[in-house]
Amino acid sequence: MRLTTKGLLLIAIPAVFELALLTGLVKAQADATSAERWAMHSEEVLRQTTAILDPVLSESVALRGAVLANNAHFTTPVAVWVDVDRRIDELAELVADNPAQVERAVEMRQAVQAYRQWSDRIQDLLHAGRRGEILARFHDLAQADVLDHFRLEVTSFQAEERRLDTSRSSAVAAVREREQTLIVAAALGSLLFVALAIWMFTRGVRGRLALLSDNAGRLAGNEPLAPLGAGRDEIARLDLTLHETSRRLLEAERIEARFHADLERRAAELVRINETLRQQTQENEMFIYSVSHDLRAPLVNLQGFSKELIRAGDELREAVRDSSLAISTRERIERIVDEDIGEALHYLQTAVLRASHIIDALLRLSRVGRVEYRRQKVDVRDIVQRVVDAMQGSIRARRARVTVGVLPAVWGDPTALEQIFANLLGNAVNYLDPAREGRIEIGTTPAPPGVHSLRIFYVRDNGLGIPAIALPRLFTAFQRLHGTAAAGEGIGLALVRRMVERHGGRVWAESKEGMGTTFYLSLPEAGAAGAEPAVVRAPELAAAGPTPAPAVRGARESVQGAAASGLGAGGGSPVASIDAVRGISTR
Repeated sequence: MRLTTKGLLLIAIPAVFELALLTGLVKAQADATSAERWAMHSEEVLRQTTAILDPVLSESVALRGAVLANNAHFTTPVAVWVDVDRRIDELAELVADNPAQVERAVEMRQAVQAYRQWSDRIQDLLHAGRRGEILARFHDLAQADVLDHFRLEVTSFQAEERRLDTSRSSAVAAVREREQTLIVAAALGSLLFVALAIWMFTRGVRGRLALLSDNAGRLAGNEPLAPLGAGRDEIARLDLTLHETSRRLLEAERIEARFHADLERRAAELVRINETLRQQTQENEMFIYSVSHDLRAPLVNLQGFSKELIRAGDELREAVRDSSLAISTRERIERIVDEDIGEALHYLQTAVLRASHIIDALLRLSRVGRVEYRRQKVDVRDIVQRVVDAMQGSIRARRARVTVGVLPAVWGDPTALEQIFANLLGNAVNYLDPAREGRIEIGTTPAPPGVHSLRIFYVRDNGLGIPAIALPRLFTAFQRLHGTAAAGEGIGLALVRRMVERHGGRVWAESKEGMGTTFYLSLPEAGAAGAEPAVVRAPELAAAGPTPAPAVRGARESVQGAAASGLGAGGGSPVASIDAVRGISTR
């Protein structure tokens, strides 16, 4: 049974008892009111009887006085008898519920009428001066006094009414006593039933609530719970819930322990993997650096011997020209020297120059992870404006228009940031579509919800665009998507990615072939100094709401723009400046 049902039953039983007592009290109150009304009714009847008797007695005294004084002018006012008659009518109405009293009221009226007739006859004799007859009549009155008869009727009526009044007063007292008894019984009964209900409720619930409270404390203290109690009410269900919660908590603790163990194991593996990757990265950088330097010696030899071969070819050509060989023979030798050997030497020098450029790119790629950044608050708009000014020649040559929006300050290395935007802007300029006017826009877009320490910049153009199939390998070194559009080795975007990641950010691209490209990069804002910035990946940008037009481009720096801006991966070192002049990046 539910606790609410038990509670309602415990409330209903005293309520029914109280209702019965209340009904008895209401009835007793009604009886007392009725008895009091009847008692007041008796008092009114007695008062009305006295009001009838007094005028008649007063008139009798006045009449006898007039007879004694022989006052021939004495007359009883008619109003006296009219008033007496009216009061008798009212008295009859008051006792209308008592036929015996009504009969006495009628006899009282007859007695008053008889006395009135006698009084009128005495007054007539008094007016006529017949004193002797008046005395005779008073003598006869001694035998049958009409006034005494009237007084007797009134006395009989009053005696009956007093008896009724006594009975009704006794009834009022009895009713009042019964009412008081009921009130006392109701109070005692209420207290008794309340005490009984409390006892019954606490006897069945108090112990179980104490057990439930103890189990709750045990659950809070992570201790074993007492066994389940009996019952099917709310307390039993709550106790069952506590046991189920305890079971789930124990299971969650076991899962958490396994999770922590697995997390520690994976963290240790991650530390080992990171250390391995760091060592491999250092080894790769050292390997690239060593190989690049080791390859320079053969290239220098090839370059030198090719020049020697060219000089030897020139000497051979002169020797043949001065020899006595036949003209056909001299022409054939000169043709071999000019065409075959010259073309071979030209291809050899081109290959050497290409290999030299690749070695330079490898050196720049290996140095970008070893350069120490001098982080500070950097005004990005000033950096972008310097890059745009340095590349005005290339921009005018491409008939392009560059728009720079509001760019907030960030926290990073000024030289590296200048190289990043130079790569991206140079890439945008180099890969504009010659068939239409070029437009390049540099601005910012809101960060995704929950990211408060990063600023997201974009470089957008309406150039050639990038095929969707090429986007996954866009930031891979030596990947060139439009090999004939601009010179370069294809490491510009790889350099941009390495530098942005070293700042704690990310770079990604969106593009549609033939419509243009937009590069996005996230950098730590100036107020996030000393804090590890959050990582924003390309898919998160979609959750941030509207983004700039879908187009992304890899960073590219033209040879002229890089030379004019004086940028370098080495933070201003001579070697870095030479690298920048040779062409920082291509797609």
